Amino acid sequence: MWYSISCFLLMVVVLNVGNGEPLVPALFIFGDSIVDMGNNNDRYTVVKATFPPYGRDFENHSPTGRFCNGKLATDFTAQTLGFTSYPPPYFNLKEKGSNLLNGANFASAGCGYYDSTSKLYNLYALGARRIGVPTLPPMGCLPASITLFGFSSNKCVTRLNNDAINFNVKLNTISQNLKNILPELNLVLLDIYQPLYDLVTKYSENGFFEARKACCGSGLLELAILCNKTVIGTCVNASQYSGMDFIQQRQQTRFWPII
Repeated sequence: MWYSISCFLLMVVVLNVGNGEPLVPALFIFGDSIVDMGNNNDRYTVVKATFPPYGRDFENHSPTGRFCNGKLATDFTAQTLGFTSYPPPYFNLKEKGSNLLNGANFASAGCGYYDSTSKLYNLYALGARRIGVPTLPPMGCLPASITLFGFSSNKCVTRLNNDAINFNVKLNTISQNLKNILPELNLVLLDIYQPLYDLVTKYSENGFFEARKACCGSGLLELAILCNKTVIGTCVNASQYSGMDFIQQRQQTRFWPII
């Protein structure tokens, strides 16, 4: 399913470029709106997050281009690894070259999935040895998916979730094959499907108030430019919502609806 592949592509690559103070020397991120830190800010596209309520709970309470009210999952990853700052958006780097050795974010909201942009062999040849690739989440549990394909039901769309499951099985097979043929490759498949599915279907048990709706406007469909400061209904406390606009929950952070 092309939609599933394109909308939830994420790759975190750690290059062995030398000894650094954090647990790893450099962090490189590839993906779409889930991990876009501002690469789209000055691009010719309507897929931007440069206006409120995006960034409402981030540093300085202002939008940065993150499609979220607060920190991204990769922001937390950088902190956990010991970095004192986040990998900068690639387009924000005034000078490339050696500056890239400190890490960078290449994610772009609304991007597609093409073989030419996701070849692990090329990354491996550049020195990547530690790579994390998340599975697809339960696509049928997105508020927009339920609204568009749920046929008046408030339950997750089984067909879309099955598409994600089938893709994840194939992704696991490919990952195992790559580890068998590429020496010293530490490729980790991060299962986010089941935890997020449990979070939505058992939301009250996990301390959340709302699972069906997202945290912007009606919560049923709004995303990107439709999620703005003029939209009526944006929630006050995003941490109460587990309705999957994905990956970040709790910790004062919730995704606004994503692309």
